[in-house]
Amino acid sequence: MLGKRSRQRGLFEADTMYRDFVGKDTFYGWLASERGCLFRDEDFAQLYCLDNGRQSVPPSLLATALVLQAYERLSDAEAKERADYDMRWKAALGIELKERPFAKSTLQLFRAQLILHQKARMMFERSLQKARESGFLKRRKKLHVAVDTMAILGRGAVKDTYNLLADGIVKLVRVLAGLSAQSAQQWAAARGLGRYFAPSIKGFEEVDWDDEGARRRFLSGIVEDAERLLEIARRQRGHGEQSSDQDQRIVEASDLLRRLLVQDVERKQDGPQIRQGVAKDRVVSVHDPQMRHGHKSSTGRFDGHKGAVAVDSESQLITAVDVIAGNAYDGDTGLALTEQSERSTGLEAAETVGDCAYGDGETRRQFREAGRALEAPVPAPPRTGKIPKEQFHIGRREDQVTCPAGVTTQNWSWRKLPANRSGWRYRVKTFTFPAKHCAACRLKASCVGERDGPRTITLHPQQKEMERARRHQKTVAHRKARKRRQVAEHRIARLRQLGVKQARYMGHAKTLFQLLVAATVANLTLVAAAMAARGLASDLAAYLRHVVYGSRALAQPSGRSRSLEWGQLRLPVRQTCCVKVPACSPENRTFRPRF
Repeated sequence: MLGKRSRQRGLFEADTMYRDFVGKDTFYGWLASERGCLFRDEDFAQLYCLDNGRQSVPPSLLATALVLQAYERLSDAEAKERADYDMRWKAALGIELKERPFAKSTLQLFRAQLILHQKARMMFERSLQKARESGFLKRRKKLHVAVDTMAILGRGAVKDTYNLLADGIVKLVRVLAGLSAQSAQQWAAARGLGRYFAPSIKGFEEVDWDDEGARRRFLSGIVEDAERLLEIARRQRGHGEQSSDQDQRIVEASDLLRRLLVQDVERKQDGPQIRQGVAKDRVVSVHDPQMRHGHKSSTGRFDGHKGAVAVDSESQLITAVDVIAGNAYDGDTGLALTEQSERSTGLEAAETVGDCAYGDGETRRQFREAGRALEAPVPAPPRTGKIPKEQFHIGRREDQVTCPAGVTTQNWSWRKLPANRSGWRYRVKTFTFPAKHCAACRLKASCVGERDGPRTITLHPQQKEMERARRHQKTVAHRKARKRRQVAEHRIARLRQLGVKQARYMGHAKTLFQLLVAATVANLTLVAAAMAARGLASDLAAYLRHVVYGSRALAQPSGRSRSLEWGQLRLPVRQTCCVKVPACSPENRTFRPRF
């Protein structure tokens, strides 16, 4: 049954007795002051039975514990120890010193319920709601959204083809063994598959790795065992109940093993061999099948997921987050993050600012059809060593093209492009220059190279839009927009400080939970710092009023009190005397709270 915290605070609770000792201007002291306001037990009522059963640990307390755990980057066991013995945690949680509020399993079960019922996003949106209540987004009419992505290293083990296939076999064996009274090792040994339970199949077998024939025989044995196991699984499904939980697990494990065989093994007449190159959308880990090969640059490669982040460039609040596959294109997240930011904040987005990953034609088409503004540089042309298409002049009606040597051609034909990542297939114009002019041209070496054929120019499906974007990115307005985009990089750096660079769990859903909690902490610390700065300014104003008015500080005229402004305190004694106080605006960086 849902357990609720009393709205009346006790005399012996840690935040009542020791909040000044912990520090009001610390993150722990701020969480203590927000007890009962930041997270409410009623918000988590969907996770509990409301009419019977033993009372649970109040979910508002567990939600605060998850925030503190992400803030300090602790394990579940360490989080329990802090809640039991750390005075700062007890003050933030609002419990007595001798109280041990929860067990480790309770925290784990609460996290699992949040993931299953998708309540972690509610905690994140609560941080944005708190920002609105504290004045962060007050008097704002529109958002200025900056978007970017970050690499998140996956939790699953990444192995080579031999061990990857062995892991797939072991996973299917464990599912099939669950239907019998035998253990997985016993079931596998009875069918000649016991070697796959060794720490490494390559270390278990004695193979001359310098001999190509020995390597292929070793791979052939693994493939034969995998196919034999798939046949056993197919027959087992025929004897069991269709659409049962056990049948579903057999299907998932069989499909994974079958996919591993297709993506990594190439069948030939003389036997199977490892496929050359990397298959599209390749599964890199059996333990976390949602991990993918990804890259943030030509050299910065990783195995895992991507975290997509949207930030309001004025307030620096993280307004939307998502987790996508490691090999997904960054630009596909721009529009979804913008719409999510509007739903989370209740404000309209004036523009979306991104890097060149969001400046391709397909992303611009998505924003144009949605009626939204996008500020992003056009991706640079590939470095082929030849004169790029951008140096050719394309006619206003796209009926002719002039090369850098001054030759103009109107000879064009239609060309159907392959389907893009959104499934669209475009038909575009391809211009061909006269072969005789290209052969005698002084720029031939840097234009067509050593080949004898003429130069061809294929127009972009959004040719005019891309040309307008190139002209716009040379303006002052675009340079200012690029400066606003840097806020997203700063917030991503903050998320990395909170441990998001390495996934703690397996799968998209759990990794998204980790990112949401980290974003919640990043927003709450920002709001707490601003409120602490505001409290410092208020204390300074009260002190100066006491100095100026003395005992009449509380009885000062109302006209005088209106001269006190946020960010600058004007004293009524002298109009030329003013004292600066810390402000919560992003431009003022003088105040540094202790968190």
